[in-house]
Amino acid sequence: MEKVKIGIIGCGNISDIYLQNLTSAFVNTQVWAVCDLVEERAAAAREKYKINRICTLEEMLNSDEIQIIINLSTPKDHFEICRRSLEAGKHTYVEKPLSLKVEQGLELVKIAKEKNLLLGCAPDTFLGAGLQTCRKAIDDGLIGDVTGATAFMVCHGHESWHPDPEFYYDFGGGPMLDMGPYYLTALVSLIGPAKTVAGMNSITFKQRTITSEKKFGKVIDVKVPTHVAGTVEFKNGAIATVITSFDVWGSTLPRIEIYGSRGTLLVPDPNTFGGDVKIQTYFQDGFRELPLTHIYSENSRGLGVADMADAICSGRKNIASGELAAHVLEIMQAFQESSEKRSFIDLKTECSRPEALKIGLVKGFVR
Repeated sequence: MEKVKIGIIGCGNISDIYLQNLTSAFVNTQVWAVCDLVEERAAAAREKYKINRICTLEEMLNSDEIQIIINLSTPKDHFEICRRSLEAGKHTYVEKPLSLKVEQGLELVKIAKEKNLLLGCAPDTFLGAGLQTCRKAIDDGLIGDVTGATAFMVCHGHESWHPDPEFYYDFGGGPMLDMGPYYLTALVSLIGPAKTVAGMNSITFKQRTITSEKKFGKVIDVKVPTHVAGTVEFKNGAIATVITSFDVWGSTLPRIEIYGSRGTLLVPDPNTFGGDVKIQTYFQDGFRELPLTHIYSENSRGLGVADMADAICSGRKNIASGELAAHVLEIMQAFQESSEKRSFIDLKTECSRPEALKIGLVKGFVR
């Protein structure tokens, strides 16, 4: 099988699982080069995963070997690096969010279309066994027509465990931009595109004290909303309640629940690929567990890249697409805009409900 050569920009925390999977788990990908501003990190990644070479950004963009650039830089750099990658003629996949502004995300989608390139964006967790099992249950009509949903991501932030938590409370951070993509991408993949958004947000704690070891005792100012609550109306008429928060000490809230005319579906954590799927229909008492119908229940980050590689070779669109990511980005931005304007926000972006993976795939393959 043809292996598509990949260049990875950014060798920070999230890069390890990408490197692991793209060098060993998927049959159609080859990490050809890595790049990082910190040379030691790039060198460590090259040695650990036996990568061909370390490149500068310019060398990677000008390489005739590399077909896909994976952008694992910080969110504030997502747009510019993706723009340069596309302009250089590279298919491009970026960690979430697609960019910090919808206008930038749409510009990337436009450039990719004009240059006949594929643009992709994390998360790809919705392609995992847990959410694909939920997708099949909905498509098979097990809960009837989807009428509503709830999605909750609540915790007390990152300062107690993350070595460098400052970013999460600066512009481009916050619980919605950080974790919202997992939950909203899951909802769009299960229900379809959204139509209208309403939201309110707040900053409960104006400052945070880091208690993780590296920067213990450092006080940081909070510059972004840390509690975001909103409502999403989908094009099919379903209405979802969404809360993301870094201000909650403890909670028993579920992750995601999908409500239908004939039953309820309990969706696993969308930040994972597996998890328990449970269902209760109108004719039964209590919830029962559904067996997983798909593969990729382990941490399979990079699955969206492997799908992009297959799409390049077969001449189709990739599933974790730029259009999907731009739509999710607009939903997140609309929560903020709605809160500021105290009004409903009608969405302008368009995307199709992403394609489901097939049942019976062999590990390492996406088709």
